[in-house]
Amino acid sequence: MTTTQPPSPHDTPAALGDRTAKTPVIAFLGAGRMGRPMAENLVRSGFQLRVWNRTSSRATALAEQGAFVAHTPAEAVQGAGILITMLADGPATERAANGPDDFLARCPGLIWVQMATVGARWSARLAMTAGRHGVTFVDAPVSGSQGPARTGQLIILASGPDRVRDILVPVFGALGRATVWLGPAGDGTKAKLVLNSWLVDLVEATAEVLSFAGRLGLDPASIVELLRVTPLGSPYAVQKAGTMLAGDFAPAFALKHAVKDAELAVQAAYGLGTHLPLTEALLPRWRRTALEHADDDLSAVYITA
Repeated sequence: MTTTQPPSPHDTPAALGDRTAKTPVIAFLGAGRMGRPMAENLVRSGFQLRVWNRTSSRATALAEQGAFVAHTPAEAVQGAGILITMLADGPATERAANGPDDFLARCPGLIWVQMATVGARWSARLAMTAGRHGVTFVDAPVSGSQGPARTGQLIILASGPDRVRDILVPVFGALGRATVWLGPAGDGTKAKLVLNSWLVDLVEATAEVLSFAGRLGLDPASIVELLRVTPLGSPYAVQKAGTMLAGDFAPAFALKHAVKDAELAVQAAYGLGTHLPLTEALLPRWRRTALEHADDDLSAVYITA
């Protein structure tokens, strides 16, 4: 495992311009809540960007910033050397890659960087598709929510062949504060599954503890303060506890996506013949909560705790 840092803030504009000039044109598929700010950071960093989104109106702001907005994935990839996909899930990614235009068949030598959370089985399936067409596949999901995506502070869990790392250094540097290279393609997704399993378990424990404190007649805010001043409280848990008590469920990480990611982790465990008892236990109530709060932040599970 190796970690790389983005370009130094002391790099001169000329030096940064030289780096981006050596980077191929980037095709970016998916301008949703995570994809759009990521694409904006690439444009602001000086990359030539060709963008496609199923709902084209969501990419309008990118056109105003200098990106080319394509009508189809194939049009976006035309002339690009790097393809980044940040779509909703595995099926959506496969539909874009293997759609009626079948653009991968015409793009030998393309570097495909798959950055969405699609799960281990889909990552392997997409890698096989890339291999059949002579496309280099890099599995690089991100750790972080909309805030870090906007500010270029994501952690990139990259995995893939060593030969493309140098090409991707400036690209990943525009998107995140650090890139962790984990091994062959697929290991990035495995790490993301582990992190997201930990994340949902932590949020569930936080919601449960605050609810328990209230039922005991304690002020849940006092428990948050105890978590803050003791080794028991992680910064993330304390932050989510605050939003839970404030009833502020503006989405940083939408509950529907958290449910999807928890399900992917459980499925991966099943595939190995094992279980994730904590994650499995929270899913039924999280699914019920998502019936009314799918687009709210995952901290909305406090409502039903």
